[in-house]
Amino acid sequence: MDPILVSLSLTTLAAGALLGGGAYEVRVVDPVWPRRIDIVQPRRGGMSRARFWIPAHVVFELLLVASLVQAWASPQVRMWLLVSLASHAAMRLWSAIDFIPKALAFERGDAAAESEESIRDWIRRSKWRLPLDWATCGALLVALSQAGGAS
Repeated sequence: MDPILVSLSLTTLAAGALLGGGAYEVRVVDPVWPRRIDIVQPRRGGMSRARFWIPAHVVFELLLVASLVQAWASPQVRMWLLVSLASHAAMRLWSAIDFIPKALAFERGDAAAESEESIRDWIRRSKWRLPLDWATCGALLVALSQAGGAS
């Protein structure tokens, strides 16, 4: 089997896991936790989002770099991988600057961060990260189809 197709397939699968995790939070977790903040506070028995997000992002980002290295000689595939990288990087940068610090404050139980309105504001803005995840996945699917058509 072509190593580029294997790498792109695994990268696309990992991107799908990130998209699915984001969709799960938006559809299942976010509607509940403004009224039950303890469900996102691990020290109070709630979920630990870091247990999913840290390994999922590390795996995806390593696979994306590996796919870029392997497919660099193919301009059509490389272009779509760079689009995927750009959309993912934009989402990660936005998250690092805005979402992660506030999420950590909510999880720690910082009193200033816990108003229901501040949580709802965070949730409203957080939903806008999903289109970037969709763009990442879509670009990877195009890269995969370009690589498949080339072999």
